[in-house]
Amino acid sequence: MNENNFDLIITIVNKGHSSEVINAAKTARAEGGTVINGRGSGIHEVAKLFGFLMEPEKEIILTLVDANKTEQVLQAISDKVGINKPGKGIAFVIDVKRAVGISHYLNN
Repeated sequence: MNENNFDLIITIVNKGHSSEVINAAKTARAEGGTVINGRGSGIHEVAKLFGFLMEPEKEIILTLVDANKTEQVLQAISDKVGINKPGKGIAFVIDVKRAVGISHYLNN
């Protein structure tokens, strides 16, 4: 197991915007990301279309980065997606204690 210093940037955006997040992360020297589909359940997540209640679909992007790159990648995502504007999404960082299966990352 590896105990290097990694962070996990989790970004949640409306469906169709994950490519913007991944492209921004890559320009900031992240290697990519993993996209997971989801749906919102907050008080602001329900919309009406022709009288039917709809819960907007979300995309969750997981980006594992070296902790030295975290601020740069997070700022690039924020700038590209406009995450600080209402309704654009949310991004947060979790400290990763251990990671396995990333030998390609460690050999660079």
